[in-house]
Parts: sequence; structure tokens; C-alpha cells
Amino acid sequence: MDWQPLEEPLRQLAGYLKDSLSGHDQIAQKHATLMLSQAESSPDINNYLTYLVINIQPPPVLTFNREDFHAIRCAAAVMLKNDIKNSYKRIPASSLTYIRSSIFLGLEDPNSQIRNYAGNVITEIVRQGGILGWQELLPGLFSLVGNEGGSVSPGAQEGAMGALTKVCEDNKQGLDREYGGQRPLNFIIPKLLEFTSSPIAKVRANALASLNVFIPQKSQALLLSLDTLLARLFLLANDPSNEVRRHVCRAFVHLVDIRPDKIAPHMEGLVDYMVSQQRKTDDPELALDAAEFWLCVGEHDNLRVALGPFLPKIVPVLLESMVYSEEEIMMLEGGEDDADEDDRVEDIKPNFAKSKASRTVAAANGETDIEDPDGILDPGANGSSGGRYSKIADLYDDLSEGEIEEYDDADDGADPEDRWTLRKCSAAALDVLASVFHGPVFEITLPYLKDNLRHAEWPYREAAVLALGAVADGCLHVVTPHLPDLVLYLVSLLNDPEPLVRQITCWTLGRYSLWASHLNDPADRARYFEPMMEGILTKMLDNNKRVQEAGASAFANLEEQGKSRLTPYAEPIVRQFVRCFGKYKDRNMFILYDCVQTLAEHVGQGLARPDLVDILMPALIHRWNKVSDKSRELFPLLECLSYVATALGSTFSPFAGPIFSRCVRIIHQNLEEYLAAVNNVALDSPDKDFLVTSLDLLSAIIQALEPEKSADLLAASQPSFFELLTFCMEDPSNDVRQSSYALLGDCAIYVFPQLQPFLPTILPILSGQLDLDKIPAKQMDTGFSVVNNACWSCGEIAMRHGKAMAPYVNTIVLRLTDIITSPNVPNSLTENAAIALGRLGMGSFQEVAPHLGNFAEQFLDAAEKVEFTDEKATAFEGFTMVVGQNPHAMEKCLAKFFKAIAGYKGTLISNSRTRDVLIPLFHQVLTGYKSLIPDFNAFLNQLPADDQRVLRSTYNL
Repeated sequence: MDWQPLEEPLRQLAGYLKDSLSGHDQIAQKHATLMLSQAESSPDINNYLTYLVINIQPPPVLTFNREDFHAIRCAAAVMLKNDIKNSYKRIPASSLTYIRSSIFLGLEDPNSQIRNYAGNVITEIVRQGGILGWQELLPGLFSLVGNEGGSVSPGAQEGAMGALTKVCEDNKQGLDREYGGQRPLNFIIPKLLEFTSSPIAKVRANALASLNVFIPQKSQALLLSLDTLLARLFLLANDPSNEVRRHVCRAFVHLVDIRPDKIAPHMEGLVDYMVSQQRKTDDPELALDAAEFWLCVGEHDNLRVALGPFLPKIVPVLLESMVYSEEEIMMLEGGEDDADEDDRVEDIKPNFAKSKASRTVAAANGETDIEDPDGILDPGANGSSGGRYSKIADLYDDLSEGEIEEYDDADDGADPEDRWTLRKCSAAALDVLASVFHGPVFEITLPYLKDNLRHAEWPYREAAVLALGAVADGCLHVVTPHLPDLVLYLVSLLNDPEPLVRQITCWTLGRYSLWASHLNDPADRARYFEPMMEGILTKMLDNNKRVQEAGASAFANLEEQGKSRLTPYAEPIVRQFVRCFGKYKDRNMFILYDCVQTLAEHVGQGLARPDLVDILMPALIHRWNKVSDKSRELFPLLECLSYVATALGSTFSPFAGPIFSRCVRIIHQNLEEYLAAVNNVALDSPDKDFLVTSLDLLSAIIQALEPEKSADLLAASQPSFFELLTFCMEDPSNDVRQSSYALLGDCAIYVFPQLQPFLPTILPILSGQLDLDKIPAKQMDTGFSVVNNACWSCGEIAMRHGKAMAPYVNTIVLRLTDIITSPNVPNSLTENAAIALGRLGMGSFQEVAPHLGNFAEQFLDAAEKVEFTDEKATAFEGFTMVVGQNPHAMEKCLAKFFKAIAGYKGTLISNSRTRDVLIPLFHQVLTGYKSLIPDFNAFLNQLPADDQRVLRSTYNL
């Protein structure tokens, strides 16, 4: 007999569900929430919830009106889905059987919301139990969608198709897996293709949406049906449903990536089609999906050239689409002067602890990626290069599929400036096409610019300025003759009454800052660069916060392009930054930090003038004192101070003490909070960025100060600096360990006497970090970066610790050898490991010598790729000392060694270390081989003539 509910529990559950939605009676709502939480422990709870979901009319025992009962059913569906998600393994088998057998009725419900919720429940069951756990599901869904009984309502077909789409989205990899010799996808793909012929538009759209899930996977089942899919797409291209055509556009975009050969023959027709769909301004989503096609094709190495003949069709529609829509204008027009208003917490979305902050020593160049600071041309600002729908797809790992629709709804109401829109996509596509076709794109764009840059209506002025910025990179050589007039006009637009025009003008000027900052003629710099720089600086103090942000972003870009050329202008720049510190609210403070650190990075010692220090540092210290240890603003502030400390050098000394102490305190607090969270699951783990940025700032301070001053800071550290560093070196976070080993290496260079007493504790941890087997497979990239810094710090310590390294040499040599002989590690890591191996030989050549035959050839191969620096010289110094102890181990690669020695010639010998240390060592070992090799001249004759000449003349061979 089928399960049936008891009347009283059903009445109570329905009442609690209703009360849980009651916003006007908070007491009842709290009580209901509590009772529902307790009810979750009942073995039959999910049966009751399912019963409520599938009943269209209230059972006789319930006296709710239709509206209340609908709300109860929705709440029951959400609770059911969540309980399956959180407690699937504890649900009795009989309950699962009841849910599976009954929930299909929800798909046939007249109400689309209930059908959607039922689909969520089905998806969650499959997610938790696997596709094999419900073998009747797919046939059941196929039967409903296909109306196999002839009596299925259109609503039920839609509901079943919606559920099937959710299952496909949520299980795309599992469905393409083999079970007992069969792949579910082999049955699903033909059915989906069949359903694209449904008379119901929603079914056709969802069938295409499901197919679009599998196209990027290149699943074999779909590839075998690709011709059929293409035929269906061409048939559906003119479907009356906008939703269907949206999925048609998306399918073509996906096919560009996986089978461009199928797209190329149809390019002319596809161009006409996408242009027509992009002009469907009544459906911005459809227009956006069509615009994605230009981005995808434009970025495809082999396919993009095919767009060349069609630029006169494509570029105009992109330019049209770059004008704000009426809806966007209503939301954005006439932005108020809001500079004095505090930011809302939800408006503050900074990026912290950039990868450049965690310095990998082999490439510590501190590059700043701010070419497109506002994200205007970057689909990745909202997702991958697939644009908005790819952004939604990226959330599938975090959101249940039934929640995607709700996410879409929330996104639609967001600030247009924060969304991936048709306007932004079109600008990005124009940027890509300009980078591919250059002059021809600008020739088509120029008449538009002439007509619209001075347009009386601001949306057209704004779009023209955006277009001019979009073509900056790709068309610079053809735009350059026009730039003298254009730049001066853009500078005048910085005073436009409409904030959005001022905002986009800042961005576009930033895009042309390379041209302006590289003007060599003083008169040209005074006429064009200086007004540009002054104009952008002025907009950093605009009364509109969006314009402030755009001005700061543009100035950061100008700094990046101008680099040290900005040194003569450092004083007015710093003064304006300080004014910004006094005016900015929290959100814009983050980009201001970026401006300061970028200036410090490129002006360097030019910032260390006492007058500039007296202007800048009080503002930074004021902010430093204002920001709490728990504030996320501390991340960019710490990072900014790292660059400032490096630029100021010893001039930073008066500010170092309190900053150093606070960083130590932050690290200590973070480690204690982490330990507490490990021991108490109820506590949240602290944000590791506090550790990363604090460690990086400590590194910068130790590098900047005189060693004696750094030693004083270390001595005064409470708790012990090196004890904290030891803990950080074993932190589970790769980012923390990467920064820790960078700091360890800096300590070895600048404060080795203070580090040395702690090495018996530190070296075993360091040698353990060199073990490649400890890097999880999913963390290879960041794991290699940690090992890279560990290798570097190991080499720095070995140079100074000398013979005291002996107890650790065998382990370290084996692990470094494993690194340089492994084919799967990056070149930079191989090179750093080779340098460390060589340096280890400086003080421990006798201990390293027995291992020489295991790594000599790989050492020479890796060292050959390294530039002739002091690091390479010290590595060869240690390596040559090791060779002297075990010369026979070089038998297989002796010619390579001689060739490497010959590489040190000419101007390199004038280097003091090469001249005073390496050359005598090389002479000693070469003389030794001359006595060991019977026909030494014949051996030398194997080498290239140039190398022979260097060896014979330099070493008297």
C-alpha cells in the first residue's frame, strides 16, 4: 500500500512551513524555523514534504487558501531539496523510493514554479545518488517530454524538459562515463536532438540548452551527431522564439572552439545571422549572445582571418551596440556628486594579495596587470571569454542548478556597470578585431567617431569615446596621426557635465598613455602628455566616486606605461595622491593603494627624496593607524607599503619599527586563530591573506633597511620572529608558504647572523618542502612556486652556513636532484634547483661529491639557460669545487662542462667574482683533467673552435 500521511503531523508541518515565511510575525517565524529544524530528524519528514509538493489542491485536513497553500508547497520543495542535499545518506530507502515515484507529479503541475522546484529535487537526488541510483529517471523524463502516451500536457512536457536540462547541467561528466559498457550520453544526445523539433518553444530551447552543456566537453556522442546538430541549428536559426535563437547563437559560439572546420564554410551566412540577431535590441540577452560570436571567432587563431571580408558588416553593428540602452541610461544617467557619501559594504569588492605580492624569487619583477583596469574589455571580469552565459556556467560548481534561474534574476537587477553587457561585449569584440585587422577596422570606425565624438546627446559621445579606447591597442599606428587633436579633445571631455562621459574618457586616455608618455620632444610632452597626466590626476578628485575610480585606474595605467619617465613629476603626483587619501571613501581607497605602489615600483629611488617622503608617508601612516587588524583593507595597504619600503630603502627606517611590530602581531594573531579553528570546527578559519601580505611587507622592510637596523627589529620582536616564520613555513596554504620561503631567503641575505641559531629547526622543514611528492596533483602550479622559493632560500642559506649544512646535505641533494631530473617541472624551478645544488657545494663539496654523477649533466643543462649573474657564478663555484672532489663522475658530460667554462669569457671575466674566484677554480680543475686524460688535445678538439680558443688562451691549455 502506498505511503499516506497522518493528519496531525501534516497539519503541523504545513502550519510551520507557512509561519516560516511570515515576515510580519517574527516570533511565529522563529518558532516555526525551530520546529522545522527538529522535524528534520523524523524518518518520514521527506515523505510529508514530497506529499505537499505534489498535491495541487490542499488535502481536506488543511484549510489554507490557494495562495497560502502554494507558498507552503514552494517552501516544502526547498526544504526537501536541502534535506536531500545535506542528509541524503541518512534518508531511509523507503522514503527515497517514495520521493522518486512521486516527484514526477510535480513536473506535471500546472504551476511553472512548482515544476521548477520539482526539477531541483530531481537534480539533487541524481547529484547525491548518481545516475545509476535512479535508472528509471531518464526513460521517465524522455517519455514525458516526448508525449509518448499522447496525453501529456504542454506544461508537463516543459517541466520534464526543464528537469532533464538541470540533470544534464549538473551531471555532464557523469553522463559521459561508461557503465557496464554503455554511456548514458549515447542515448541522451539523440533524444535531445529529437526534442529540438518539439512544437513547444520552451522544450526546444531547453533541448538546445542541454546540448550546449555537452558541446564544450567534446563528448564523443555529440561529435558523432555533429552534422545532425548543425542541420538542426540552421533550421532553428529563424525560430520565432527569442530564447531558442539565444541557444542557437550559444551553440555556434561553442562550435567555434571545438570544430572551427564546421563553422568556416558557413561564415558568410553566420555573419549575416549574428548581425541580425545582435540588432534585436528588444532582447538584450539575445543580442549579447550574438555579440559573443565575434569575440570567440576573433580570438581563434585559425578562424579569425575569415572575418576580414565582412568587417564592413560587423564593425558598424558593434559600434551601434556600444551605446547604453534606454534601461541602462535610466539607471545611470546624471550620477550625483556622491564623493562625500560613505560606501555600502556590498559595494566594496577589492582584489587582495595579488600574485605579484607573493614573490617567486626567480621572477620577482612585480608586474602590474592593469592594462584594462575597469574590466571594460575583459569578459574575464565577469567570467571566461564566453561572456555572461559562461559566467553563469562557472557557478555550477557552487550553485544547485535550480538556483541558477534565481541568480539570473538577481543579476538582471544589478548595476549595469558591474555586469557583462552587450555594450561591454561589443567593445571587447571591437578591441579583438582591431588587434587582428588593425587599419581596416579604424577606417570603418573613423566616420563614426567624427559623427559622434561631439554628439549633442551624451550616450553617443560616451559610446564614441569607448570605441576610440577599444581600438587603441590594435590600431595605434593608424590612430597616431590623429592623436594630437584627439587627446586634447579627450582632455576637454574630462569636464563633461555627464559623469559617465568623464568616466569613460579617463579609461580611454589611459589606453593612449603609452603614446603620450613616450613622446621625446619636450614641447610635445608639454602640449600632450602633461595635460593628459594633469587631467587624469584632477579626475582622481572628481566629486563622483565612479569618476574618481576611473581616474585612479587610468593613472595606474599611465604609471605602468610611463615608468621612470614620471620621476620629474613625482611631487605633483604624490601631492594629489595625498589629497585623495583625505577624500576617498573605502571602495576607491583600494585603487589608490595600487596607484601609490605602482608609482613606487617604477619611480623607485626617485621617491626617496626627503620632501616626497615628508608628503607621502604621513598620509600612509595615518591610514595605517586607522585601519584595524581585522579589516580587509589591510591587505592592499600592506602590499602598497611593501613597494614603498622597497623604493625608499633606508629612508623608510623611521617608519619601520611600528610597522614591523604590527606585522609580527598580525601573523601571531592569525596563527593562533587558525589553531583555534583547527581545534574547534565551530570557529571560522582566518583569511590567509593577512599572513601573505604581512610576510611580504616584512621581506620588503628587511631588504630596505641597513642590516643593523633589521637586526634590531628582529631582536625586539615579540613573539620571536623566527619561531613565527617556522610556523608559516608549515602552513597548509601554498600562498603562505611561498611568501614564507621568500622571507626566509631575504633573511639569509640580509640578517644571517640572526637567522643562524634557528637553522637546526628550519632546515629540516626546508628540506621537507623540497619533496615533489608532497605536492597535491590539483595544486601543481602553486606548489611549484612554493618549491621554487624554497630552492632559492636553500641556496642562499647554503652559501652562508657552509660546512654546518653537512647533516642535511644528503637529503637536500637527493631532493634537488629529483627536481632537476624530473621532466614535469617548470624551467624556472629546474634552474633554481640547479643554482641551489651548486651553492650547496660551496661549503659542503665533500658531502655533495659522491652524488655528482646523478645530477651533473642535468645541472649543466639547467645552468646553460641561466643568465650570467652572481647567482650563476656562485653556483658554478660550488659545482666546480664538487667536481674537484670527484672528477671521474663527469665522464658522460665533461665536454659540456668544458663548454660551460668557456662560456665565461670577455667582459664576464671582468666581473670580480668571476675574475678572483671562478677563473682560478676553473684553471685548477682543467689542469687536473689535463693530467687525467691521456690525449687531452684530442679531447679539446671535440669542442667548437671558439670554445677551444677561449680555453687554450685563458687557461694555458
